Amino acid sequence: MLQSAERAIPDPQDSAAKRKLWLAAIKPPMYSVAIIPITTGTAIAFHETGIMHWGVFANFLISAILILVWENLSNDVFDSETGIDRNKAHSIVNLTGKKSAIFWLANICLMLGILGVLAISWWQRNFVVVGLIALCCFLGYTYQGPPFRFGYRGWGEIICFFAFGPLAVSAAYYSQAQTYSWVALLASGIVGIVTSLILFCSHFHQAEDDIAAGKRSPIVKLGTSRSARLLPWLCGSIYALTLLGIGLGAFPIWTALVFTSLPAAIGLCTWVGRNHDRPELVNNCKFIAVGLHFWSGVCLGLGFIL
Repeated sequence: MLQSAERAIPDPQDSAAKRKLWLAAIKPPMYSVAIIPITTGTAIAFHETGIMHWGVFANFLISAILILVWENLSNDVFDSETGIDRNKAHSIVNLTGKKSAIFWLANICLMLGILGVLAISWWQRNFVVVGLIALCCFLGYTYQGPPFRFGYRGWGEIICFFAFGPLAVSAAYYSQAQTYSWVALLASGIVGIVTSLILFCSHFHQAEDDIAAGKRSPIVKLGTSRSARLLPWLCGSIYALTLLGIGLGAFPIWTALVFTSLPAAIGLCTWVGRNHDRPELVNNCKFIAVGLHFWSGVCLGLGFIL
């Protein structure tokens, strides 16, 4: 009986390890990827029109998060089918062992997200916004979904740029102003690049798994060393576009606040440059990229509001 009682007591270390795995699987910081395009487009619309539709903004924000939940869950499902996630302990499918349930949960989140955006278009009697977001979702599906699986061909970063940059930011702007803006399009380039950086950095530690699964990610194509040397140029383009926007008079001077994220960019480039070929160390670089994405996005939007 004593032995049975001992076995019934959960191991605190096992519980802590499971909590860490679930936290890594849910990826709370990653949801800035959904939030920043909406806040940026909305901030630019407020800067240009002086009007803020709070109900539309809140609805769009919740819908964007739900759509990103669909994206993350469905990617786990599709990756489980190719075997690329067999060594990924924090995959939702691997943690639960219920691929079908995760697939349907993902689709429910997608439907709720689309319904939220559809409601905005219905209220405004204008279906441009839902059309743009539907295109974002289609691109998101082509990333891992069959028969496309464009992410396996190395197109993931390009898809990410357009879906979370020009399309999402323009949709957020349009939801507030019911028109387009070249200023929003220029700013969306910054958001798109820094979002793609997260995906780019996520491949450094899994290059071997990508190769084994036949995934031709940019890291596989270029190698970790050349990819690490490319990273400062990608980060630098964020600040170059900001200066261009200010120089053209499109961005207010306050958007120079984006440069407060420069330490994160330098830290990311330095860390990856030193450890690009050491998966056990470089596996956290995507979270540094998430920090860069969050702070640059917040500062960009704040610059337009100020």
